[in-house]
Amino acid sequence: MAQRTVRIGSSVGLHARPAKLFTQAVKASGHAVTITKGDGAAVDAGSILRVMALAAKQGDDVTIASDDDGAEQTLDSLAELLATDLDEAGAP
Repeated sequence: MAQRTVRIGSSVGLHARPAKLFTQAVKASGHAVTITKGDGAAVDAGSILRVMALAAKQGDDVTIASDDDGAEQTLDSLAELLATDLDEAGAP
């Protein structure tokens, strides 16, 4: 299983716009990805409701993971996205 641990960069955490952008990127990747906050249960990273339910705030560490072959690059891209302040002007 490939995984990455990343610190949330968005000033509002994984809520509304950041969660939407992240889940859209997961779905577009074509890989099955999970996200976990702390020692909580892993949830489907492609589900905006499940991602928002994590209540991940700026500075929280989350782990994204995938069992899919070739998911390494996808996880790298998703980790970079999570580390970015997606509410900042000019963010993707």
